Amino acid sequence: MFHSFVETLRRVGLPVSIREHLVLIEAIDRGVIEPSLDAFYHLARTTFVKDEAMVDRFDRAFGEVFGGIATASGVDPLHLPADWLRAVAERYLSPEDMAKIAPTGDWNRLMDLLRERLAEQDEAHHGGSKWIGTGGTSPFGHGGYNPEGVRIGGQGRHKRAVKVWEQREFRNLDNGRELGTRNLKVALRRLRRFAREGLADELDLDATIAGTARRGWLDVAMRPERRNAVKLLLFLDVGGSMDPFVEQVEELFSAATAEFRQLEFFYFHNCVYEGVWRDNRRRFAERIATADLLRTYGADYRLVLVGDAAMSPYELVQPGGSVEHDNEEAGAVWLQRMTAHWHSAAWINPVPQPQWDWTHSTRSIRDLFTDRMYPLTLAGLDDAMRELSRRR
Repeated sequence: MFHSFVETLRRVGLPVSIREHLVLIEAIDRGVIEPSLDAFYHLARTTFVKDEAMVDRFDRAFGEVFGGIATASGVDPLHLPADWLRAVAERYLSPEDMAKIAPTGDWNRLMDLLRERLAEQDEAHHGGSKWIGTGGTSPFGHGGYNPEGVRIGGQGRHKRAVKVWEQREFRNLDNGRELGTRNLKVALRRLRRFAREGLADELDLDATIAGTARRGWLDVAMRPERRNAVKLLLFLDVGGSMDPFVEQVEELFSAATAEFRQLEFFYFHNCVYEGVWRDNRRRFAERIATADLLRTYGADYRLVLVGDAAMSPYELVQPGGSVEHDNEEAGAVWLQRMTAHWHSAAWINPVPQPQWDWTHSTRSIRDLFTDRMYPLTLAGLDDAMRELSRRR
């Protein structure tokens, strides 16, 4: 099995050698880990993975050979019995029935109602309109319908929840993904004009010697640097509604990694708040303060956010509106701070442009970025790079 594991790692693109394989076997023989799949996973990952961008490839290979790894889930913060959240009876409502269910229109009132239900409810409910349960029209639970509610567990059917109460796992994007075309890289090269400024140019020694010999005086020839010297901050939305666009965003991530020497990337979910992260597996344990990024990276950096911009309006404008934590300040506040500090900014949206007007949050973010939202197409990227090339 170990030999097939190494072969699988090589097949998915990890540069592993027989030496690393022997190191892993020696570590196991010496008993450096406890005899568990979890311990073996971490030992093998430490042995074979030298670049964090390769972790996702390692996980795919590990899952293929060993059938995955069991992860301990956190304690349900609501302490709701599991059978309460089991959708035993899906209720399908007609469009007329749905139209009769009015949203509260008040975020604070919705959260107060949830606290009241948690304090009062002592048994499971299914198909109702008030209690936390499944298959009904209550604003709390899952498997039913409400135009504005809190989904607790389960899978979203109508994509109308303003808050989701569950623990979700996101995977890191693979910046080594091979592109099917070079067009994305070509589109990103519009920023290369900045590599021709000042010290970004390199001395062309052969041309300098030839020109000096031909003219009889020193004729210095410069050539533009091959790699883009522009400083870029890349923020990537992951998980949830971004899952259908993973392949496209990975291709963009791969192209940007290849084209920009000074690239810093961070992850966020739906909207940027007070913290972002570099590793989705440790997004709660190793947060990076957004305020620290504003202090660390100067205004000469170009800012690019990649996301579908589709979320509950509360996530954008309401403190506490995040689906994953209780944020003290609204997401729009942080987006305004970012665009005020990094004047050259653009939002890349993988959703087809004709659909942008379908969601209120997309229109709002487009306004916050003063119409600097571009589709994740070759033409869209070309327009985005043209915008980032402007001096501000």
